[in-house]
This record gives sequence, structure tokens and C-alpha cells, in this order.
Amino acid sequence: MWVRCALWGARAGSQLQSGVLAPCRRHGGAASYSASAQASRVRALIYGSHGDPAKVIELKNLELAAVGGSDVHVKMLAAPINPSDINMIQGNYGLLPKLPAVGGNEGVGQVEAVGCRVTRLKPGDWVIPANAGLGTWQTEAVFSEKALIQVPNDIPLQSAATLGVNPCTAYRMLVDFEQLKPGDSVIQNASNSGVGQAVIQIAAALGLRTINVVRDRPDIQKLMDRLKDLGAEHVITEEELRKPEAKNLFKNTPQPRLALNCVGGKSSTELLRHLAPGGTMVTYGGMAKQPVTAPVSLLIFKDLKLRGFWLSQWKKDHSPDEFQGLILTLCDLIHRGQLTAPACSEVPLQDYQRALEASMEPFVSSKQILTM
Repeated sequence: MWVRCALWGARAGSQLQSGVLAPCRRHGGAASYSASAQASRVRALIYGSHGDPAKVIELKNLELAAVGGSDVHVKMLAAPINPSDINMIQGNYGLLPKLPAVGGNEGVGQVEAVGCRVTRLKPGDWVIPANAGLGTWQTEAVFSEKALIQVPNDIPLQSAATLGVNPCTAYRMLVDFEQLKPGDSVIQNASNSGVGQAVIQIAAALGLRTINVVRDRPDIQKLMDRLKDLGAEHVITEEELRKPEAKNLFKNTPQPRLALNCVGGKSSTELLRHLAPGGTMVTYGGMAKQPVTAPVSLLIFKDLKLRGFWLSQWKKDHSPDEFQGLILTLCDLIHRGQLTAPACSEVPLQDYQRALEASMEPFVSSKQILTM
């Protein structure tokens, strides 16, 4: 007999239409089809060309289509706006989807229905994207089962929505480049970013000490207090790091063997100056849009190493099971209260323009999360 697959598909379209449920053959016999069902209202943030997100992103309806038996119908719950999302829309990223595309590389959704060949997921499960480019800025969609990773549905919604990019990047950088042991120190810039906040917490859970560099701002003391509440040992400004007095930091704190750079330019040079001999600086972003400048003397006389990290490349080099294991490790930290979501501002999907503008403002430490 045939077993029907009660699933909805979603694709970009100018008008919402009802979908048809697809039959799924499991054993021999006559085929049977389900009746057409009432269509859901699907809304998505779509861009048809690269450019300024505020100008090229539009809120549109999606057309629902019949899907096969290996798919999963997901109702999106929340999806953040990350710098990589902005870069992708601008066309300045290492991975660019075919246009037109739905924005968003990260988020969490709830499984509504599964196809008859789906084995790992069931209705009610929470899922996040397995890879970038999935398109999470939409109210619901149908994805291939292999495009999704299950996460526990007993963690906070904001933690689940922001789990798949920043904490993963932070964890891998802390454990993959230097063999650090409890008591060792790490220095980073952009410490109030999503990755930076995750680094502080994960490092504390691993027994590592952190020196956290931030840009000066009017509410600097408030920011310092918040980062210290997360577990930061030292929080200093870029200007303070350049002063000779900065060496006093290392009277009671060992020189860091690992530096994490998300800025570039002069900021990255200062991180290098404070690295211990033989240490490593890992670059994972370039907020200043300036090249990393490494003085020859530091490379020769301190034998410093310059590396890069991109989570998408790490996923290509590792199996889906290894990524699932990473997610479970982070969820264990969340369950133990050792990892919380970054400071967030929830914004309804229809107010996306406000969220996009806020995400590109300087000195904004709150991550914008679109709620569906």
C-alpha cells in the first residue's frame, strides 16, 4: 500500500496557494492521496539582489507546495540577526545562496509534521539549521531532514535560537588551537559580541581566565559590569590596552597563549603584542574592515602563529554527528547554568526594518531576534 506524507513545502512566490499532500510508497499496492488542506499564512524576509539590507529585504508571502517523504514541516519560533546574515545579504560572505533567497542562517523552530521516511525527528521536537544558508527568517517552511539538527526543547528559547553559530564558534576556538589547561588565560577583542560573551562563559566553565577588550563608550562601566557578571576576569578598553600600564594585567594573570580576533587593524596588532611566546591568534571576523598587521619582530622573536576560523568550513571537515555532539556539549552547559544567551532584544517579524537598523548600529550589545 501507499502511505501518505502529510507535509507542506514552502517556496518563494507572489501569492499564497494551498498545497497538496504527497503520497509516499512504503509497500506495493494502490496509491492513495490526501485531500488538499487549508494553506497556512507563510511570511518571509526575502532579498532578490545584494546590497543594503534595509533596501533589498522585503517581507513577502510564500507559496506552499507538495513535498516528499524525507522532509520536515517546521514552524519557526525565533531567529537572530547575525553579522554573517548582514554580510551575506550585502554579498560579502564566503557562502552566498542562489537569489532570490530567504534571509537568516540561524534560529530555532518546532517540528509540525514529518514525512514517512523521516526517522530522527517527530512533531514537537525543536530543530536548528545544520548549515548556513537555510533561510530562517520566515514563519514556517519545509526542510530536508538532513538540513536540521535536533536540540532539547527544555532550554530557553533565546538560547536555542542563538545556539548554532556563536557558541559553536567560541567553543571550537577555545579547544582546537592551543592545548589550554585550567588557569591559562585567553585574550579577545569584540568581547561584548555574541561570540565574545560565549567565550567568556565557556572559558570560565573550562577553568580559563579571560582578558576582554572592548571599545570605549558612554556606558562603559555598565558593559564592564555585565561582562564580569558572565565570568570575565578583566575587561579593558582598546585605549587602555595600548598604554604601557597594560602590562600590569599580567602580574597576577599568565600571559595568554590564545588570542581571538574579530576586529582586525590596530586592535589585532595589540592582541599580538600581549600574546605569550609561541602563542596563537585566531581571526574569525573583521569588524574594522582593516587587514591584520603582524609586526615582523613578533613573528620572528616570539614565534607567534596566525590562524583563521570559519564554522562553515569546520562543518565541512567534520561529520554531522560531530556537530550534533558539539551542540549537545553546549546544551549541557546551558542546563548547568554555565552558558546563557547573549543580551537580546526580541522584535516581531513585521518590524524587521527596526531590527535590521539596530543590528548595524555601533555600540549595540543586544542581539536582535526576530520572533514569528
